[in-house]
Amino acid sequence: MTEHAILTVCGLTKQYAPGQGCLDVNFSLHPGEVLGVVGESGSGKSTLLRCLGGHIGSDHGVINYHNRDGQQVDMCQLMPAQRQLLLRQEWGFVYQHAHEGLRMQVSAGANIGEPLMNNGKRHYGEIRETAMRWMRDVELDARRIDEYPCAFSGGMRQRLQIARALVTQPRLILMDEPTGGLDVSVQARLLDLLRQLVSQLQLAVVIVTHDLAVARLLAQRLIVMRDGKIVETGLTDQVLDDPQHPYTQLLVSSILTP
Repeated sequence: MTEHAILTVCGLTKQYAPGQGCLDVNFSLHPGEVLGVVGESGSGKSTLLRCLGGHIGSDHGVINYHNRDGQQVDMCQLMPAQRQLLLRQEWGFVYQHAHEGLRMQVSAGANIGEPLMNNGKRHYGEIRETAMRWMRDVELDARRIDEYPCAFSGGMRQRLQIARALVTQPRLILMDEPTGGLDVSVQARLLDLLRQLVSQLQLAVVIVTHDLAVARLLAQRLIVMRDGKIVETGLTDQVLDDPQHPYTQLLVSSILTP
């Protein structure tokens, strides 16, 4: 690709104990690209995502981000207030459990509108109209704008969280098992929605999942992690159809074996 990478990660390391965390992780991500991070529980994929999202600090490494102004900044070197501002304005995070990404004590409309207010929007009517539009975009009934998240089903709450994450038009989205815990039919509808939004908005996405079917549907490229390290990377179809590392072969065979 000739376009600048929106995100370049070099030597990112966060260790809790030997074999726990992530170790010397390197990758790049371009606008409009979806990168899947797969591996078993404890492989380090969630630690990697939490480091990227600023939920935990790394031991060392570089997270270079190409921002809206065309500047390259090392997220690890920013002051906490600068980092949080940039994350709020240009990044989004979708949690596996929607209640972590929503404010359960306020309405659906307030959940979507709050990020807009945090970014300087003040016109109530415009914020409400934007919230209703986003509810429709994620296939929620906009007439339920004043209902609280607890009144929605699990799949609906996940779609509400996605609307909250995308309403500020971020350039980069981090997703942690976004279809985990949902039944198969709800998963399918949510995956279709995510594919549509990623394509329409030209989002750069890092998605962590243990589900290789989800990775195949959403990601153009894959990273396979084990014991905190990347053991294989490449185009998604290439990695899943012709895995080279024994661990990747085991992962792929485990979903094919009844």
